[in-house]
Amino acid sequence: MANWHAQQSAIISDCDIDDGTEISDFTVIDGCKIGNGCKIWRFVNLYGCELGDECMVGSNVEIQEGVTVGDRCRIQSHAFVCSRVTIEDDVFVSHGAKFVNDRYPPSGDSDDWEETIVREGASVGTNVTLLPVEVGENAIVGAGAVVVDDVPPNAIVAGNPAEVISYQDA
Repeated sequence: MANWHAQQSAIISDCDIDDGTEISDFTVIDGCKIGNGCKIWRFVNLYGCELGDECMVGSNVEIQEGVTVGDRCRIQSHAFVCSRVTIEDDVFVSHGAKFVNDRYPPSGDSDDWEETIVREGASVGTNVTLLPVEVGENAIVGAGAVVVDDVPPNAIVAGNPAEVISYQDA
């Protein structure tokens, strides 16, 4: 373990944590690789995942085994990121966003779970639900959207189910 700071009440086991990372009280981290200069707030559960450099993970977030988060990402409070999710660099995931890997729960077989990819520079709004999809580079998913289909690069989607309402300049 490198030179990182953790409060007494954080539980950290079997992790590789790089320099400059701050971990708040009441956090459980197991089997993770965490990059340089990250900030992990209170009441966070991370297990078997990987965070890039300069990431922020807000309070009450859970990130599960097999998730990869790129550099300079912000995962805001109360987000849930399930297994089989890849979040590329410079992605913003807002408060209460939820990822789903099992379209027909409970399938009972993790081999049936599907993956979600959020491409570089995308933003996922508050209380969004993402089923197994690909969110394109620099796309914006509006608050409360339920995303059941892939989102094109630079698209702005909203609604339930989410539909393209506009495109931003590339």
